[in-house]
This record gives sequence, structure tokens and C-alpha cells, in this order.
Amino acid sequence: MGVYNGSKAAAPIAWSARLYITLVRGLPGTRKLHRRTLQALGLQKCQRTVVKDNTSSIRGMINQVKRLVAVETEEMYKARMHREAEIRALRPPIVVQHLQTVDPSPQQS
Repeated sequence: MGVYNGSKAAAPIAWSARLYITLVRGLPGTRKLHRRTLQALGLQKCQRTVVKDNTSSIRGMINQVKRLVAVETEEMYKARMHREAEIRALRPPIVVQHLQTVDPSPQQS
């Protein structure tokens, strides 16, 4: 599913004490101001997540780069990690039983 598809918050972000911010778009082609904002948030590579306290300054930084990041509450992040762990869980091996073929009797000369 990915973080980008499930980034719509069920509860208002302002109610959460901590925010999980994930960079979902690349940096090439972005404005220098946006790159510096992402650097201040601690985001340098795609699909990396940082945890920040929910303050007005952090929310302002997120608002500035909102098309580049996905923001989740703690409950949303844990639910997504649980779903992804279930997908990656080990599955039982597939056992294939081949039929035995009987060779015709060897010809003697």
C-alpha cells in the first residue's frame, strides 16, 4: 500500500503528540528553500521516516513541503508497520511432489 496512499489522517494531526514524517518524493527538481526545509526536518532520502514533536514550527515546515512528504500520527504509523510486517511474514514452503516415471526395461542385445 505504501505511505503515500495511506497518508490521509483519520484524526486531526493537531491532536497527536508526535508526528511521523516520511519523504515520498525525490529532491531533484525541487526549490532550494524546500530542500533546506527537508534538511532541517532530517529528511535526505526517499522513503525515510523521522519522528518529530508536534509543534507549530514543525507543522509550518510540513505545510511548506506538503507535496513532498506524508505525515502520520503514531497510531497510523504503527498500523502501517503492522500491515507491512504481515505482508513480509514468512509463509510455509511450497512442496511439489513429482510423479515417478517408470522406465521401460532396457533392451539387451
